[in-house]
Amino acid sequence: MHYSGGCHCGRIAYEFDSEAPVGEVIDCNCSLCSKRGHLLAFVPRDKFTLKTSEKDLATYTFNTHRIRHHFCPTCGVGPYGEAKAPNGVAMAAINMRCVDGFAPDQVAIKKFDGRSR
Repeated sequence: MHYSGGCHCGRIAYEFDSEAPVGEVIDCNCSLCSKRGHLLAFVPRDKFTLKTSEKDLATYTFNTHRIRHHFCPTCGVGPYGEAKAPNGVAMAAINMRCVDGFAPDQVAIKKFDGRSR
């Protein structure tokens, strides 16, 4: 499946491929995800393409500083982040609320306790 998305104003745009339709998203309760309302899907970074310039990104890290949470400095929307999975594979954490045509009521939502980590 091919997906596209980005921030509200269009300054950040991306696309990614998934072997199957995204059928489950992660609802993390960490302080950032809960405040921003992220619903996350993870894809290998090599399946993710940033369509706009990296210089258009603002980046925020906190706690363990392992995840680079990217957001738009113009509209403030956080469309994705980047980190390495426990096995070392580079991953993109896609905020599915920023994906074109995404309907949260049509996927399973899995709770993740990021607050305790």
